[in-house]
Amino acid sequence: MTKFEGCGTALVTPFTGDGALDEAAMRKLVQRQVEAGIHFLVPCGTTGESPTLTKKEHLRVVEITLEEAGDTPVMAGCGGYDTAALLGMARELESLGAHGLLSVTPYYNKPTPEGLYQHYRALAGATKLPICVYSVAGRTGRNVTVEEMVRLAEIENVTSLKEASGNIGQMGRMCRELPDDVAVLSGDDAVALPLISLGGKGLISVASNEIPAEMSTLCEMALEGHFDDALKVHQEWLPLLESNFCETSPGPVKYAMAKLGLLEENYRLPMVPITDQSRATMDRAMAETGLLEADSAAAD
Repeated sequence: MTKFEGCGTALVTPFTGDGALDEAAMRKLVQRQVEAGIHFLVPCGTTGESPTLTKKEHLRVVEITLEEAGDTPVMAGCGGYDTAALLGMARELESLGAHGLLSVTPYYNKPTPEGLYQHYRALAGATKLPICVYSVAGRTGRNVTVEEMVRLAEIENVTSLKEASGNIGQMGRMCRELPDDVAVLSGDDAVALPLISLGGKGLISVASNEIPAEMSTLCEMALEGHFDDALKVHQEWLPLLESNFCETSPGPVKYAMAKLGLLEENYRLPMVPITDQSRATMDRAMAETGLLEADSAAAD
């Protein structure tokens, strides 16, 4: 099974002004990631506005990502609250050539511990691909406890956890209690460094949409034990890492990417453009970190 470690980008999905999938922009975004040395790619997650994609669009985004990714592994989004529908999606994503699946806990349903286990057990039975459990209670209303994840890790192809609980104590316990071959990945850019210091194996990043080389370097340094160097990168970019969440993601990151000329700033309802106040916050963060200059230098 493919191992997903280091920095993976939770890719945004670009749209045209009339709301269609912008395939040309999508290809360029993936190419930029690969050229920057990203370790893996994650299309059709929450950052990719996956709830508003049709099944056909979802598969097409993954297909484009695979076509442009080369040797870079692709962990395709495959989450939701209808288990039966996910089983079919998992089979189709495997047929396309995806290397793994990111599957958020069922939102709104808020399953019991047994329901959660049976959900992932059914998903694992539908595919041979490695599965990353995504715990983000702030979006789903359902935290995955350490005890629940330890049980889920007994399922053969549950091989990683995207941990976005916001609870650093829980993250430390996850790293301590889970088997060594189950990777704990940060779901929050700003705590990737401390999580790796606790035994985590990397990050699924929003900020790497903007700065893929820098976030990859941060993870590489930390995983190699060069924490002083990694801390310098973390501190340099922290204003951006935090400002990306001044409003619901991916609004702020799409705004920044539009300023960088990487896409048109288009969303699908219920997502809307960020407020003037949030634009000012992003502008300050981009100015403080020198993002525009850094991107221009990378292009040269």
